[in-house]
Amino acid sequence: MLMQGNAAFQKTEAASGSRSVQTLSSLFHMSACETVDAGKAICWEGDAVKHLFQVVEGVVRLHRIIGEGRRVITGFHFPGDVVGTFLEGDFLFTAEAVTNCKIRRVPRKHFHDEVARSDALHAAYISLLCRETAAAHDQMVLLSKKNAEERLCSFIVKLAARPDARSQPNLLRLPMNRQDIADYLGLTIETVSRTISKLASRNIVVPEGRHDLRIVNALRLAQLAGNADDFSAKTCHRVNFH
Repeated sequence: MLMQGNAAFQKTEAASGSRSVQTLSSLFHMSACETVDAGKAICWEGDAVKHLFQVVEGVVRLHRIIGEGRRVITGFHFPGDVVGTFLEGDFLFTAEAVTNCKIRRVPRKHFHDEVARSDALHAAYISLLCRETAAAHDQMVLLSKKNAEERLCSFIVKLAARPDARSQPNLLRLPMNRQDIADYLGLTIETVSRTISKLASRNIVVPEGRHDLRIVNALRLAQLAGNADDFSAKTCHRVNFH
């Protein structure tokens, strides 16, 4: 899966009781916030899916361990995103806090019971699953057909498109480290560092400190991402860095 955007849950009409307006996100609001320190696990690969988790603050990474202990990061979740919505039996990944996080949890059965009671919540849930499926397809294209530069540029473009990603105009905050980025993009950390240096030498993106990138040429960055529908000859349509 790619970086999610579940925070865009639209308002939906609930069909039961005195609840007139409800969102998928609101199903978590009755649960207390839990604090998870950076590097700590929220759930483990292979555990039964008894709860769904919503990120309230911070960033969460999803990863799997494959042969000889190699780590593959399959997605990042941000505030508003829900972990585990598409699962039925066991967790297919371990979810860990990249930064200090706050999360809420609800029993999986309660979540699905509430969705089943409301046509509007059910429609919102289907919409969420469709977005996650589209993100998974995007990731398959990225890993199977794009070169290292295109992968990294695609990652930066998608992260920068998030409204909470910039502390100031054109300055992108990277909460994850370069090893996280490498494990997500199917690259080595050396390739990620070398590609960032190459982009900086061309004055496209310039590192500022350990966790910030200044986007100098947003149009060229979108072009290098290799997505024909991300830009036109004159302007970026789907990316706004200002």
